[in-house]
Amino acid sequence: MAFELHLQIITRSSQGPTILHMRYYFLLLSILFLSSGCSSFKSGNDYIFHSASGKAQYLSSYDQALKLWNIPLEETDVKTKYGTAHVVMSGPTTGESVILFHGMDASSTMWFPNVKEISKDYRVYAIDFPLETGKSLANTNKLSNLQIALFYNEVFDYFKMKDINLLGASRGGWMATYLALQPESNIKKIILLSPAQTFGGIQKPGQVLTAVMLKLFPSQKKLASFFNSFSLYPDKIDNLYKQQFYLANVYGSSKPRFLNMMRFSDKELQSLKIPVLVLVGDHDIVNNEKALIKAHQLIPNVETAYIKNAGHFLSIDQADTVNTKIVRFLKNH
Repeated sequence: MAFELHLQIITRSSQGPTILHMRYYFLLLSILFLSSGCSSFKSGNDYIFHSASGKAQYLSSYDQALKLWNIPLEETDVKTKYGTAHVVMSGPTTGESVILFHGMDASSTMWFPNVKEISKDYRVYAIDFPLETGKSLANTNKLSNLQIALFYNEVFDYFKMKDINLLGASRGGWMATYLALQPESNIKKIILLSPAQTFGGIQKPGQVLTAVMLKLFPSQKKLASFFNSFSLYPDKIDNLYKQQFYLANVYGSSKPRFLNMMRFSDKELQSLKIPVLVLVGDHDIVNNEKALIKAHQLIPNVETAYIKNAGHFLSIDQADTVNTKIVRFLKNH
């Protein structure tokens, strides 16, 4: 199955996958697979961080980056069967719920360019992914997709949420789609910002490799290469967030779970009857216009937009445009 997944998502040229693309992609998947299983685990231990001092430095940087939200917020921990969920909340308590799922290794702090606008009328809940650096923590170093869905649903139940709106970026977009496809889902709408493994595979695996190199050999030079690949305007990214992201790679040992993110079938996507918004940047290294075309072909109630002058981090590169489209979609549906 894993080998089939490799073949499905290799970037293709007009003559099929090139040898260079194949080498990059197999290297990428191999490293991600190895890094996802390299940490030992003993029950009760915090297996994400290598040391207590490293964790303390990371959490301090997390708290500093969270100040970039620049709005009143609350933080709380929710105990679930599968671990502890750390939730950052903002906006009116009477507002409709909007749940934020961040991208891989990004944590909930990544929403600093967007949360102020969304929080004006909606109650926002940003949840750290439990198998990565952040403040959530699973009680095992491996969770299936279904277990992670149950993890999130316990959080939803804790807050007594109904008519839930999900906003997910990259891997978070894949997770939002997966949750919306579950039987008896109470998801009302989903908003997908360049969702990984949802409408296609990685378009530029060579540039995605910068994330792997940063994870394996963290340095300030590799950090710069990473942001230059994923963002069209890396200078827009605040240094507080860059420092947090860097320390996540220096001290953390997250579980990428890339091989768990199986591509959704056409039949599954066709079964999505709820309103769906898909946004992709025109300089994205994960998705391109073909993702939007496929979304229109398969999803009955979908809106899409190709965001100009934006990379994979479109929520930062073109925050004003993205925020306007998100809020408009939420209000129109």
